[in-house]
Amino acid sequence: MTSDPLAGRISLGRNLTHGLLDHLGKMIVTGQYEDAPFPTEAELSKQHGVSRSVTREAVKMLTAKGLVSARPRQGTVIEPAASWNLFDPDVLRWLLDRKFSLELLRHFTQLRAGIEPAAAALAAGQADDLGRGLISAGFDRMVAAQAGEDDPLEADIAFHLAILRASANPFFDQFRDVVATALRTSIRFTNRIEGRTADLAAHEAVKRAIEARDPAEAQSAMAQIIDAVEALIARSSS
Repeated sequence: MTSDPLAGRISLGRNLTHGLLDHLGKMIVTGQYEDAPFPTEAELSKQHGVSRSVTREAVKMLTAKGLVSARPRQGTVIEPAASWNLFDPDVLRWLLDRKFSLELLRHFTQLRAGIEPAAAALAAGQADDLGRGLISAGFDRMVAAQAGEDDPLEADIAFHLAILRASANPFFDQFRDVVATALRTSIRFTNRIEGRTADLAAHEAVKRAIEARDPAEAQSAMAQIIDAVEALIARSSS
């Protein structure tokens, strides 16, 4: 009786290229290839039962994300973490598949500290009616979440992303995937430690400052939210 050549293969889903990309990306980021060379395209095709064209495209996408590169006489090799595109949503998602790390959360929070207070200040000075409406709607979702009528995590993220959009700065708006990922990690961590959802009063202070068109107060109020997370990380690290 012969063995099934498909036994043990993972399901790549309907889109084979993206399925293979997701599988290989997770393996690279979580260190599955630390003690082994990255397989050749022929080996990957055989291992996963896909065509060489599917494998080649998936590897190209990994290359674009900075995870691998093709080198003369070495084939495809895994790049050091410093070369990975940390602003790529897939790379961020794979990073979070690793064991939870306070250091990663600290890095995320430092990034937020450099972006969100400045975005809040800009929103106070630049937001139009639509922008202010999105912020207000995000806060209303947070209030509803406290009453069990919305998802606390998604409502909190919606509020913060609305501020990035309302800043009227396209560069800040481009950070929404990174900030959303950082928030998703941060909020889960703080809720687990403190046993509660977001501080409504602190978030309302940001909203009111933006509505009052007070950039300095909006920046300060947002900085206080992020400072609270940094303090919690520091306490958890000690």
